Amino acid sequence: MRGGPEPDVEPDVLDEIDDTLLPGYEPIEVGVPGDVTPPDQDGSMTLSVVSPDLEVETELVAAGAPGEVTSEDGEGVELPPHLSPSSASAFDHCPRRWKFKYVDRLKEPSGQPALVGTFAHRVLELLCELPPGGRTQETAKALARQCWPEMADDPEFAALELDDEGERAFRWQSWLAIAGLWALEDPADVDVVGTERKVSAQLGDVPFLGIVDRLDRREGQLVVSDYKSGTVPRLRFRGDKIQQVLLYAAAIAETEGELPDRARLLYLGQRIIDIPVTPRRLEEATGALGTTWDEVGTACSAGAFEAKPGVLCGWCPFAEQCPEGLGELRKRQANGNLPAHAPAKALVA
Repeated sequence: MRGGPEPDVEPDVLDEIDDTLLPGYEPIEVGVPGDVTPPDQDGSMTLSVVSPDLEVETELVAAGAPGEVTSEDGEGVELPPHLSPSSASAFDHCPRRWKFKYVDRLKEPSGQPALVGTFAHRVLELLCELPPGGRTQETAKALARQCWPEMADDPEFAALELDDEGERAFRWQSWLAIAGLWALEDPADVDVVGTERKVSAQLGDVPFLGIVDRLDRREGQLVVSDYKSGTVPRLRFRGDKIQQVLLYAAAIAETEGELPDRARLLYLGQRIIDIPVTPRRLEEATGALGTTWDEVGTACSAGAFEAKPGVLCGWCPFAEQCPEGLGELRKRQANGNLPAHAPAKALVA
């Protein structure tokens, strides 16, 4: 791991990004109480942005009595053309929610944590496309200013309905994530091979599709690097994220003809989780993906998708369409253990 200077996150930094910010405005950390990020299994709050397709993966596997929903005509549905880390994780957590999103194509709002991460990803993508000497915090500030109008005009951002104070908080959260890269490494020292690399590969029987945030070369070896703009999950909750970058490594090996030496999770402003890429680890990751693909195929063939009700129902945008989800919300509300900040609480309040 290469060190770098601590990120410069004084209030005047964001004054340079947007001169409408109030002088002396206090920075707000990503994932503070009051946002709508679902809780981890241990009760902590985690924001985990996994890719620029605006999908968010959570650490929590919903548990509870399964139910099923079938297609309208009672017949099977078409198998998706590919499986990504986020769609595989979504199916593992709740096939019903997966069906609503990937089969029925119901709209799932990105939410503020995802948009903060997407903005930070975009700025870091542009930064790392520059020659090494241009990868400075001053350049990152300029890129943030350049990218901001696009975010401000995004319908997903408008749907947040932020007031002036909320918008300033959004910009602070974004800048803290961007500047957090310098707490981990100096990007000017990184030999960047590619950014936002789309990888499509056949991993065993699975047509895999993913987007690699950054592909580097360190000491002559390929390294997969993936940005995370949320808090580092505890050890027992890191499985999804580690599997994600190992699958990226497997796909890179297929498409580039060279097996990456390491895969890294860069938790911006916090720490790097470095995973050696070994045949055994790749076999485990691709094997788990294959199991999920088989289960997706079974569900699609039967047109039946079980629900896994649990605490995540409080954050499911499709809870109103799901009898098991509504039942779970009513049960938790009656027992007093439905978190007050869960968006779906409004359905049973």
